[in-house]
Amino acid sequence: MSGEAMDIDMQTHSGHGEVDDDGREKRTGTVWTAAAHIITAVIGSGVLSLAWAMAQLGWVAGPVILLLFAAITYYTCCLLSDCYRVGDPATGKRNYTYTEAVESYLGGGYVFFCGVCQYANMFGTGIGYTITASASAASILKSNCFHWHGHEADCSQNTSAYIVAFGVVQVIFSQLPNFHELWWLSVIAAVMSFSYATIAVGLALGQTISGPTGKTTLYGTQVGVDVADATQKTWLTFQALGNIAFAYSYTIILIEIQDTLRSPPAENKTMRQASILGVATTTAFYLMCGCLGYSAFGNSAPGNILAGFYEPYWLVDFANVCIVLHLVGGFQVFLQPLFAAVEAGAADRWPSSRQGHGGVNVFRLVWRTLFVGLITLGAVLLPFFNSILGILGSVAFWPLTVFFPVEMYIRQREIPRFSGTWLALQTLSFFCFIITIAAGAASVQGVRDSLKTYVPFQTRS
Repeated sequence: MSGEAMDIDMQTHSGHGEVDDDGREKRTGTVWTAAAHIITAVIGSGVLSLAWAMAQLGWVAGPVILLLFAAITYYTCCLLSDCYRVGDPATGKRNYTYTEAVESYLGGGYVFFCGVCQYANMFGTGIGYTITASASAASILKSNCFHWHGHEADCSQNTSAYIVAFGVVQVIFSQLPNFHELWWLSVIAAVMSFSYATIAVGLALGQTISGPTGKTTLYGTQVGVDVADATQKTWLTFQALGNIAFAYSYTIILIEIQDTLRSPPAENKTMRQASILGVATTTAFYLMCGCLGYSAFGNSAPGNILAGFYEPYWLVDFANVCIVLHLVGGFQVFLQPLFAAVEAGAADRWPSSRQGHGGVNVFRLVWRTLFVGLITLGAVLLPFFNSILGILGSVAFWPLTVFFPVEMYIRQREIPRFSGTWLALQTLSFFCFIITIAAGAASVQGVRDSLKTYVPFQTRS
């Protein structure tokens, strides 16, 4: 997920149509609209790192792990879809958000833990989006420089300036008062994400066919050739798992998607069908991007696949423009729920914070500006694309994609402790927890290694 996952909430809850019995907008969604929402939510900036992840894993483990993450994501989404209603799956009380479902089934400390995971993921994704957008903006000038001055020229760009510029743009957009005013940003973000992902696949296919191509192996990067030692190989392998996990995370908005489906038939049945269509389509696209990217660049595949292409420069420029536009919108769509939650809490505690002065809400202006500024500072200090994606993937994968769906399903079905089903579900959860810990630790190690040679405000790409 990516953060583009939050695009859906806007498209499905804005507008003014008929209302159903509980006063909410009438639900008309089908299996096809839900599948389209899933595909739109999943395919995004995470796809850019898949060629690099494949290079760490090789032809054997790479595709297998992509398929494994797809299978786990689909299975846990099926568990979560059964928790959309409390009690009877057709007539029980509806949960409108992921957090509401956690509160209905688990309550207490689980709700707090869920909130911490969600908001940490939102904050981290803001940093990740800022890094990615700034690198893509710098790549536009870089590819033009190579085209006009040759590939031997020094065309490196200082990305810190682009990070600050992206932050300034986000400060302006962040002053939009509510989520429903962002529908047009969401539409642009969805179109842009498909555009650059498709261009990346096309460029990788073209280079694979025409050459030159890099050296590929069954087991990915080789010790003593591509990486210094076995320890570095291990860290990079686990970091690659985090990058793949980031590319697949969309469970956090599954309940919101399911809340758009008409009933009958029961929403959980429709959602299962939509999930298999969405995950299968996304996985096929990911396999193409990862495998073709690895085939084109081999074990030296760049962290961002588009960073490896410079010709045709106009097409590479267009793809990078698409990334920037997508992330300008995605940043806001993803962080607006956090803005809303903080401001609602502040209004409860200090009612005067709702009031404006001269048409300007001072609290919103100051707090949102400071928050975006903090994200921008974090991106300037930690401009490490793959390591940040690995951390984000590990933060979101186990708790939000596996742990909560498993625990809610166990509570809903009243599965006895230590029964066969309970043990199987807990084994899955523990396995994914180990993956999360390994990917998170490796990504943090990646940041530490990068910091050894990093000079603040002078990062060049």
